[in-house]
Amino acid sequence: MVHGLGGSSLNWTDLMALLVDRLATRAPDLPGFGYSPPPDDGDYSIAGHARSVVSLIEHDARGPVHLFGNSLGGAVAVTVASTRPDLVRTLTLISPALPDYRPGRWRSQVALLALPGVGQLFSRRLADMSAHQRVEGLLKLVYADPSSVSAERVAQAVVEVERRAALPYAVDAMAASTRGLVVSFLATGSAAPWAHAARVSAPTLLMYGREDKLVSSRVAPKAKAAFANSTVVVLPNTGHVAQMEHPELVARFVRSHLDESANRS
Repeated sequence: MVHGLGGSSLNWTDLMALLVDRLATRAPDLPGFGYSPPPDDGDYSIAGHARSVVSLIEHDARGPVHLFGNSLGGAVAVTVASTRPDLVRTLTLISPALPDYRPGRWRSQVALLALPGVGQLFSRRLADMSAHQRVEGLLKLVYADPSSVSAERVAQAVVEVERRAALPYAVDAMAASTRGLVVSFLATGSAAPWAHAARVSAPTLLMYGREDKLVSSRVAPKAKAAFANSTVVVLPNTGHVAQMEHPELVARFVRSHLDESANRS
């Protein structure tokens, strides 16, 4: 289970618990995020993150796996499934960060973070805010209903923000990964993200949030056409992190996805 930009393995906690009877799940922290150190080669590109996921799957010798990805992690998972189909049994994508060039306030602001120096400047400005303020702002961005987040989860997020703020590489990891994502959107030909999607052979479940401010659910028809063997679901009253906002609902769709994939094999 691969988290999104600025996230960590904690983004999957609730969904993992709901699927414990079905899947032996593992949620890594991508290089530079969570508790993972920055990559030795400084490569925060989508391809670089994909290599780290491939290395983990090969190291665990557990492939082919049921691969999940949210947001940036969705783009990474698509790249893994496209380039190493032998390692992926099924694919589950939650608001995957694939190119959508229609105007959108928050998508435009995220793209600005990829400009040299802007990401670092923004991160330094964030440092002037309290951890609680930063968490509140993030919840408003990625949840359809931020008030649904429990006080316990908010407290955990505040502790994590405080811990991350003390890491010397945290700013670079965020800015460079944002830049890597935006650069991937500009790729053409066989390297383009939608071209990767078209080469995915694994049964794919795509879930979009109707209220997602970062990945518009209006891209769902394009995703359905791009992935050859796919099911697409648009969830009402849901933002960018469906697995966190409505884990029970997501778990039900995942179980159906796994059952249908097993029946076809």
